[in-house]
Amino acid sequence: MSEAKTLPTAADVAAFLDAKAGPARRADCDQLIALMREVTGCEPVMWGPSIVGFGQYHYRYESGREGDSPLLGFSPRAADLSIYLLAGSDAPEPASLLQRLGKHKMGKACLYVKRLADIDVGVLTQLMRASAAEMKRRYP
Repeated sequence: MSEAKTLPTAADVAAFLDAKAGPARRADCDQLIALMREVTGCEPVMWGPSIVGFGQYHYRYESGREGDSPLLGFSPRAADLSIYLLAGSDAPEPASLLQRLGKHKMGKACLYVKRLADIDVGVLTQLMRASAAEMKRRYP
């Protein structure tokens, strides 16, 4: 089995965001930090070189692959904010939440938004709460 590459590090979250995000994107990152801190009760930690993560769970798949991952996380990518959560077809919340979220794209466990002003932050908070609770349920 290959070793997981995205692990918690001691890198400084603020320094990472200062280097990667302009003023508007940085304001969105600060808002995501506040929301994810509130939802998880955890402080932000760098996971690998580019993901700001909150909390942690240990997973083990039937294949035998296992590792650790943050409950919630985000990364300020060049085109979008990538928000890591369980949403979409494998998520515990109703699909109607995604319909009410606003302008976004959805991957398997990644929500892409250009800016937080494009979405309903209350709906995002509901998605984050449902995702964190489901990951805790699946991987106690």
